[in-house]
Amino acid sequence: MKRFLPQIPQISADFFCENGSAKICEICGSHNSTIMNEELIISGRNIPGIDPHLHVWHWPIALDLFMGGLAAGILFFTAWYVITGKPMSKGMKWATFVAPFGLVVALICLFYDLKHKLYFWQLYTTFRIESPMSFGSWILLFITPLSFLWAGSWLRDLMPGWDWKLGILKTIENWVMKYRKPMAWALIFLAVSLGIYTGILLSAFNARPLWNTSVLGPMFLAYGLTTGAATIMWLSQEQAERKFFTKMTLGLTLVVLFLIVHMFMGFMAGPAVQVEAAQLFLGGEYTLPFWGLVVLMGLVFPGLMEILELRGVKIPVMLPAILILVGGFLFRYIIVEAGEMTRYLY
Repeated sequence: MKRFLPQIPQISADFFCENGSAKICEICGSHNSTIMNEELIISGRNIPGIDPHLHVWHWPIALDLFMGGLAAGILFFTAWYVITGKPMSKGMKWATFVAPFGLVVALICLFYDLKHKLYFWQLYTTFRIESPMSFGSWILLFITPLSFLWAGSWLRDLMPGWDWKLGILKTIENWVMKYRKPMAWALIFLAVSLGIYTGILLSAFNARPLWNTSVLGPMFLAYGLTTGAATIMWLSQEQAERKFFTKMTLGLTLVVLFLIVHMFMGFMAGPAVQVEAAQLFLGGEYTLPFWGLVVLMGLVFPGLMEILELRGVKIPVMLPAILILVGGFLFRYIIVEAGEMTRYLY
């Protein structure tokens, strides 16, 4: 890139007197006390929305990642119950309706974020396994209708007098109930893929040091399973089932905490740009929001409540569940926003 500099004559060292006052200018003969040198630099670094900071993704993307992880967690556990032959309580069956709702919200957020909304269908004219965007689009295409079928197959158990009216809907219901276990295996695969995709979507952006880590995929999957287990724990009415998901939520919380520590250890042992990215959370502007709201309020406090619950202390089940869900959304929001601030070129 070419640099344009005005030709400014250099001022001799004896231009100023010993006491600091200005002498007569040897260049123009004036008595000005100060002469300024000016440089004009032409650069392409100031690109709105991209440089000096990426600013293209906002809260809808964070909500999309959160809802996708939540739906993946619920579908995973309900499908796993069917495969293992464990009975599901009414609360757990009602939780299956949260999954399609979450996926619809996630798709709306993605559509809202698109620049050219009328061309979204072009994502489905090809499949690129190396592209997280293409990979995730196809996963959502398959898992969304399956989630509706999965939830609808439990409606008669929840509302015995329910009548689908249309014959084709009854035929579909009978087909889903007949092949419920094979569908559960498909949902297990798709739910894990969806949970990992929400993290890989960010980690594929190599130009952003905070996102450029392989830990994000497993971490987003673990956090999605945590929010899914917390939702089922909240809705469940059976003591044994609620106790199981309390233990499951506690175990997954420890996994998420382990991965968070591992992520920052990797940053601090990495190149300078990743060390600087970690500094946003280790004394920078995201220190209090991340460690206070996400880690302490969204993981540590609910974990302590669940330990007390398992020891016989009566804790309102909705309290740790809500904290985990709020912390899960804030985690995605902070990672998205902070990641956009990091870069390799300075």
